[in-house]
Amino acid sequence: MKRILFAALLCTSTYCTAQETTSDSKKYEPYVNQLGYNLGESKRFVCYGAENDTPFHIINTTTSKVVFEGKMLNNEGWFSEFEPKEAQDEFVIKVDGHGSSVPFLVADHLMETASSKLAYDFFVDARGFDDLSTYDMAAVYGGGPTRDGGAYGLETIFEILQYASNPALFDNWKSELGDKKVADLIELILWHAEFAYKYVDYNGPVKKRHGTLGYQGQPRMTYDYWNTLDQLAAVCAAYHSFLKPYLDEETYQKYRKVCLDNWEAYDRHKVVRFWTYSTKWVDEGFQEFNEMGNAYGQSVFRNLFMYESERHEKDGSPEKYLKWAQSGASDIIKNWDFNNPRHMWWIRNAEHITPQALAYFLLLAPEKAPEGTKEKLEGWALHIKQKSNNFWKYRKHSETEWAHSKTKELGGAPALGGSMFAIAHLLNDPDLRALGWAQTDFVFGVNPVGTHLSNKSDARVKIGGYWKGVEKGWPQSHPHGYGELGSVRGTLDGSPLDSQFPIAEKIDAIEGKNEGRVFGKNAYATEGWGVSNRGWQATLTFSTLGSHNLKVFDGDFKDEISSVKSGQNITVQLNAALNIDRNAIDKGWVMLQSGQKSEKIPLAETGINTGVFTSKFKIPKNLDVNYLELSYGFLGFEKKLKLDVQH
Repeated sequence: MKRILFAALLCTSTYCTAQETTSDSKKYEPYVNQLGYNLGESKRFVCYGAENDTPFHIINTTTSKVVFEGKMLNNEGWFSEFEPKEAQDEFVIKVDGHGSSVPFLVADHLMETASSKLAYDFFVDARGFDDLSTYDMAAVYGGGPTRDGGAYGLETIFEILQYASNPALFDNWKSELGDKKVADLIELILWHAEFAYKYVDYNGPVKKRHGTLGYQGQPRMTYDYWNTLDQLAAVCAAYHSFLKPYLDEETYQKYRKVCLDNWEAYDRHKVVRFWTYSTKWVDEGFQEFNEMGNAYGQSVFRNLFMYESERHEKDGSPEKYLKWAQSGASDIIKNWDFNNPRHMWWIRNAEHITPQALAYFLLLAPEKAPEGTKEKLEGWALHIKQKSNNFWKYRKHSETEWAHSKTKELGGAPALGGSMFAIAHLLNDPDLRALGWAQTDFVFGVNPVGTHLSNKSDARVKIGGYWKGVEKGWPQSHPHGYGELGSVRGTLDGSPLDSQFPIAEKIDAIEGKNEGRVFGKNAYATEGWGVSNRGWQATLTFSTLGSHNLKVFDGDFKDEISSVKSGQNITVQLNAALNIDRNAIDKGWVMLQSGQKSEKIPLAETGINTGVFTSKFKIPKNLDVNYLELSYGFLGFEKKLKLDVQH
């Protein structure tokens, strides 16, 4: 059904042309998501040149048996109905006359569990200096905290959102940072918080950057220190939800005070336009919005975080931050022009901020969001479906151009999936969610080059910095560059240019030799960049919105319940992206809130590879509250259940 629905949508488009449907003389093999596909989600592949109704077969590589069959339509094959129980087995797709794909898995929350650690590992590895006491801003390209990026990278915001979306997952990894007792992702957040505080008014030299900062006609900034407050605001919000056990109150109040003292002086209370002057060849000059300091929607994120922090303070002033957040959201609702490339793909790696910030308002404080918020997101969803109306499910630039002719689009597909996931959740739009999965497939090989967008170098494989099971990486890399990211785990390196669409010719692998920009038959790779990986991190974060689920059953695990009695036995069930080891029973937890008291209830997977986590729990006796609240996740990502207490 999904295959037919998308094909019908496709052929209503002006893009349903002979160029896209006519067979190429070369027989291209099926391009699949090389990692694999999530159970319960849409699944597709592309076999360019395969004529409509050409049969395809899915074969279990362990048993050599055909386990699913279908037919090609407009170069695509859909197999969303394929839900194998053999989560350990690999599969290949064979298209008659076109050969077979590389092997892939189909498993519970496969994309998230295989990618989430790599997503933040990138930011662990890419720091300019590990030790903040010896950090040398003048020696880091663009300043810090991430190499080849200034404070505009907003790493802390998206690290916090990533943890908030699936906290029990990150408790599995505690071996790299700090005292080895706290989740590495928490330690990384605290490191970035202290970096932001240390450089909150830094305006000294950096090694180099592409442009200057400040308003036109006014003195220019050397370093984008204004954006340190945006990152500290997220830390202040997280303090009240999950950072309190790891961040002492004195330090938190220090961070809070510097935000309160400088918020309006740094223009953090409003939407900032024409702030960055870029010397890059792709976006030279002043732009209304830019990826290097003033992303459209950034003001919504930062003011929502300050609102969330201040509403927990006795002397707080949450209303003024809420008003500023509402003003920023209203600006988006009124002025965000989907047909203006300077509001969309032109700002490349910052494009994902706008839809995600507006969507986040409805996640964190839905009753406070301005009128028209949901309708604006509906308009974006329609626009993006129209622009993605082709067999790659790639958001085209225009009627005549697939992608940019000269620059990487890592701000596109890797981050676009996250925007689609967030908005699909809010709109209850399964088609938009399916389109989001198509973006992740694009990252893992369903693209004109047929490879993952990260180069599979020996250096990355050696340090565990690559996706296990992905055979073909991006054919070129630029390991040195400004960020020196060749040996950084999880780095994305390139994306198809316009000349590679609708299908790329054979591309020779080149590592470290493409000094400058290589076009034509070569796959373009400049170098990794923190703001590119930030967008990928956001996709992994927002994907959980449509798949996490929390339920409560009676003690016999038979009937779902919504009320309890003192002393009653219950069974708590969580479905979440926690199944990281397909050979073992994994662990998780949920929070139980009883009045002012809260505690973690530990959960265990019901069996190997079930992806279902449960715990039997006895309701305390003599409760003096009218309800209990179970939850998983924080800061707008919570899955909550309210249990009425019968006295």
